[in-house]
Amino acid sequence: MNFDEAIKAHAAWKMKLVGYINNPDKSLNLTDVSSDHKCDLGMWLHSSEGNNYAMYPEFGILKQAHADFHKEAGSIIQRADKGEKMVDEVILGSKSNYAKASTDVVTNCMILKRKVQ
Repeated sequence: MNFDEAIKAHAAWKMKLVGYINNPDKSLNLTDVSSDHKCDLGMWLHSSEGNNYAMYPEFGILKQAHADFHKEAGSIIQRADKGEKMVDEVILGSKSNYAKASTDVVTNCMILKRKVQ
């Protein structure tokens, strides 16, 4: 996986989460969503390929941002599974913890990409 693919993989989560909020059909598992190493980006970050960048402090920052993102995504899944009515724009909007965590992942991925090029 390259950095651009990593960003695309991460961006796909927002669409998946919006769909889930609109129809919490149990297709997403709280434990899996909350884990930072079960998605494509997480598997890459925790792989030997991803660990090629472990010497860069930015890599550790990206891994932490990614873990924070999954914590927030898990919180949204948990709330949806309980039947809580949520509005996409409020939960996933630019001022939400989820949006901040998501932006941090993309930003730190781009920073690391620039650093290693």
